[in-house]
Amino acid sequence: MRTHTGEKTFYCGICGLGFDKTRKLCNHVKKHKTEKPYECALCGKCFTSAANFKFHTRTHTGEKPFKCNICERCFSHQNSLQMHMRTHTGEKPYKCDVCEWYFRHPNSLKLHMRTHSGEKPHQCDVCKKRFIRANNLNVHMRKHTGEKPYKCDVCEKYFIESDKLKVHMRTHTGEKPYKCDVCGKSFVTTSHHKVHMRTHTGEKPYTCDVCGKSFTTASHRKIHMRVHSGEKPYICDVCEKSFAHVVNLKVHAKIHMKKTLKNL
Repeated sequence: MRTHTGEKTFYCGICGLGFDKTRKLCNHVKKHKTEKPYECALCGKCFTSAANFKFHTRTHTGEKPFKCNICERCFSHQNSLQMHMRTHTGEKPYKCDVCEWYFRHPNSLKLHMRTHSGEKPHQCDVCKKRFIRANNLNVHMRKHTGEKPYKCDVCEKYFIESDKLKVHMRTHTGEKPYKCDVCGKSFVTTSHHKVHMRTHTGEKPYTCDVCGKSFTTASHRKIHMRVHSGEKPYICDVCEKSFAHVVNLKVHAKIHMKKTLKNL
C-alpha cells in the first residue's frame, strides 16, 4: 500500500532521502559507498557517515563521553570502552588456533599470528631488518637516527624506549617489583627474576654446540664459546696483552698499577 500512498518509512542515514521499501534503500546506500559528504572543518578529512564524522570530531575536541565505572577512565568510543572493560573482567574472547593463546582484542590476535606465519611486513629502509609491528620499527629507527625522546628527570639520562626509562627509574627509587617466591630475593626487571629462578630449578637452556655444556644465560654461553674460538676481545692498554674475560683484564691491570706505584 505504501507504493500507492507515497508513505516513506525507510530513510538513508547519510543523506536523509526516504524510501517505501528496504530494497530501494539498500540499493540507494550502495551509491554512497564512494561518497564522503561529511568534511571536517578543522583538518579537511571526509567521512561517509554522520556517525563516523561525529566520532572523528572528538579527536579535536578531546570529548570522551564513555566512562569506565570501575577505574573511571574515559574513552571517545563505545567500542574502546568495551575493549577496556576486558582488562577488569579478564575476558579474552579471541583465541589462537595454533598455540591456544587468548587475546582481548582482534588486532592483538592478528599481530600474534605473525609469530606463527613468520610475516614481518614492516621493513627498515636503512638496514633492511624486518618487524612484526609498526611500533617496533619506529623504535628500531631511533638506533639509526640517534633519537632518545625519553629523559630521566633525576640524572637527565636519555632513552630510546619508554620501558627502558621506566626500568631505569628504579635505580633511583630502589623499587624491585619482581620477587622470588622461593627465597624472597627481589629484582628490578622481570628478565633478571627469570634468570634467578634458574638457580632454583637448575634450568640451563643455553647449550654449547661444540662441547654440549649448558648455561643459565646466553651471555655466559657467549663467554664460554671463546674457549673454542680462541677469541680474546679485552686488550690491555699498556702491554696489549689480550684476555677472553673482562675480569682477567682487570686483574692483569693491577699488575701495571702496582709497578707504577712502586716507581713513584
